[in-house]
Order: sequence, then structure tokens, then C-alpha cells
Amino acid sequence: MTHSIIFDTDPGVDDAQAIAIALAHPEIELLGMTTTFGNVTIEVATSNALLLAELAEQRIPVAQGAAEPMVKKKNPPPGHIHGDNGLGNMALPETTTHAVEQSAPQFIVEQVNARPGEVVLVAVGPLGNLAAALQLDPTLPQKVKQVVVMGGSIREGGNVTPVAEANMFNDPHAAAKVLQADWPLTLVGLDATHRCVLDPASMKKIVAGQEKLGRVLEESYAFYRRFYQKAQGIDGCCPHDSCALVWLLRPDLFTTRQGYLSVITEGLAEGQTLLSPLEREFVDARWSIGTPKQVCLDANGPAVIDWIVEALTPTE
Repeated sequence: MTHSIIFDTDPGVDDAQAIAIALAHPEIELLGMTTTFGNVTIEVATSNALLLAELAEQRIPVAQGAAEPMVKKKNPPPGHIHGDNGLGNMALPETTTHAVEQSAPQFIVEQVNARPGEVVLVAVGPLGNLAAALQLDPTLPQKVKQVVVMGGSIREGGNVTPVAEANMFNDPHAAAKVLQADWPLTLVGLDATHRCVLDPASMKKIVAGQEKLGRVLEESYAFYRRFYQKAQGIDGCCPHDSCALVWLLRPDLFTTRQGYLSVITEGLAEGQTLLSPLEREFVDARWSIGTPKQVCLDANGPAVIDWIVEALTPTE
């Protein structure tokens, strides 16, 4: 089965790992990449997406999107996590290709309308592009095959605040619109991605199986690994964004629950993601806005890592 996807991204070390999978996997047809601010500025995100496709020797449309949040003040990019250039501050070659003229929301709307019922939106950054696409075409939810969002945290706690995951925190108003829209959506958040650790031995296998992309994956991983060693005391990194693609192709590796999603948009808890389980009733209907979504609450971490390594290690 082939999945036709648009990959919405803010590359980003773990984004680069996921993009490598999307470019290489035989069951993924990558229709294009749309870029957003988040791990880096929008200009750097677009340049990185173009470069990664070039290094894989593929011509993939890249559409530039959201440069800042819908409402809140923009937070500075986390250079201490991904590097100022998003790829561990390594020296990068100049890109030779350019983004398409369409904006990211326009690209999403056009692609979905050209192939109704076929396109999967995989979003691994702040959700401004998807929110804007919904504004451009309110009928989009009825025409998208699936939406997979890497973001949020239900039980795990946050990674940029005590309660908020980075993508939700960076643009909570956009996240609220996307998570409550009437489309089939799966949330792959920290509850699942923190169970997965891409260790140095696994990364070594991946690098050996790559060509030009291998150096970028290797050097950016080394930078990211040092952050994780200091911040969480683990030797490796959590391949957050790759987990969204793993769920798409191997959902059996995840434990999920159905329910209604909400995002806190203001105050001390801004960016916190809330799940109201489908089987429970609460006293206030505010917890049950939109349609039920699928939320990953756990993952078979070692099996996820094995799948990533296999996906990025070409067979003879």
C-alpha cells in the first residue's frame, strides 16, 4: 500500500531524519513538503527542506508557509537543541533549487482537491499551515484521507514547559483549530515518542546505509545527542518526527485511545494538550468539542527504532 503524503515540517534534526524516511521508503509517495517556523526560522526551514531533497537526488516541491504564530508572540528558535541552522551547526552546501510560488496552505489545498480521499497530511511542526489551509478551504476535512500530527503530550508532561510540547506551545491557537477540525486525525505525541531512543549504534547503521544524506544525518545527530545527554540523561535522541511516519506505516507498534482533543491557548498552561476519553462523560461539554481523534499513549520503542533503521538501510 502506498501512502501519498504532504510533509509539513520545520527542519530540525529529527525532521531531517523523518524526511530521509519519506524520501526513501517505497510505500511513501512524497507529494511535497510544506515548511513552517519552529525549530528554525521559516527561511532556514525552507532552505533545509530543499537541501535534504537535493542530497537525496530528488526533485520534491517545497512550499514555504507560516513564519510566525497566528496570535501569540513568536518564540526564538531553539538553537541550543537543533543548532542555529537546524542541522547541528554543520557546514552546509548552498541549495540550487527554489520553493514553489504557492504558499504552503495553497499547496495543501490544491493537492488535496486534485486527489480527494487520497492525501495524508503529516505535520511535525507548529500547525499554522494546516490551520490556514482550513481557512482557505473549509471543506478540506471531507477530502483528506488522514492527518497525522507529531505533537502534544497527554500524560508525559511537556518538553518546553512543564505541561506543553514544543509544536503545540509555538502556535497553540493553530493547534486548537487543527486538533478540533472534523477530519480523521491521529496525534503522535511525547507519550509515544519518549519511549523511543535512537542510540549511537542504530545511527551508525543508518549513516552507513545513506550516501550524501548520511553526513548530514550523522553530524546533526551528534549535536542533538549532546543536548539529550545533558537535558534528559539519555545516550541518543528521541526521533519524534520519524515516529509520525512509523505510525502511518506500522500502527501496530503503538497503543492508542479515542477521545476529544483540546489545546490551552492562553495563560500559564498555554500549549497543553488535553484528551477527553470517548468512553467517559464530563459535566461540561467544553471537553468534547469537534470529533473524536486517535491519540498515541505508548509505543514499542525498540521495535520503532528497528523499523527506522531498516527503513534507512537500503537492501542490496
